[in-house]
Amino acid sequence: MLFIRKKRIFVIEIDAVSILTIGEIPTFKNETYCAKPISFAQMKTLVIDASPQTPKIHFDAITGVMEIRGRSIPDQADEFWLPILNWFEGYLLHPLANTVVKIDLEYFNISSSKRILFLLYKLNELSEAGKEVHVEWYYRQSDEDMYEVGQDYAYMVKVPFIFKEYIDPDIAIAI
Repeated sequence: MLFIRKKRIFVIEIDAVSILTIGEIPTFKNETYCAKPISFAQMKTLVIDASPQTPKIHFDAITGVMEIRGRSIPDQADEFWLPILNWFEGYLLHPLANTVVKIDLEYFNISSSKRILFLLYKLNELSEAGKEVHVEWYYRQSDEDMYEVGQDYAYMVKVPFIFKEYIDPDIAIAI
C-alpha cells in the first residue's frame, strides 16, 4: 500500500499478521520523484487523502478500481500527480482483466487537466492489450460544464465512458 503524506511517499505491505514498512521514496528540491523500483506486491493500493486543493485518490490494484474524487487545484501539479501516474505505470505492468476509473471532480485547473488526460491516455494501452476498461464520469445535475469536459475527454481517448449524473445532497434547492 502506498500512502502519501506531506510530500513523502511510504510503501507499506500489509498482511494478516503485521504491518511492515518497506521504504520511502525520496523527493528533491526540484520536485522530481525518484523512481525507486516498487514491486507489484508492494503497490496493492494507493491512497491519498483529499485536501482543500487536491482530490481523494484511491487506486486499488486488487479490484482494478481507481477513484479520483473532489477538487484538483494544486499549486504544484507535478508534485501531486507524478506519484499517481508512476503508480499507474506500475499497475500497467500487471493489470487486471477489468479496470474501472471513477472520476468525480467538482473542479480542476488546467495543470490537473493535463495530468488527468495523460492518465486517460494510459487506459488506451490497457484496451489495446485486450483488457476491459471503462471510465465512470460522475457529474452534478447542475454542472453542465463538468459533463461537457467528460464528453471532451471521451472523444479524445479510445475507452468507453459511462456518464453518471447525481444530485448533490449538500445543496439545498429553494422552491
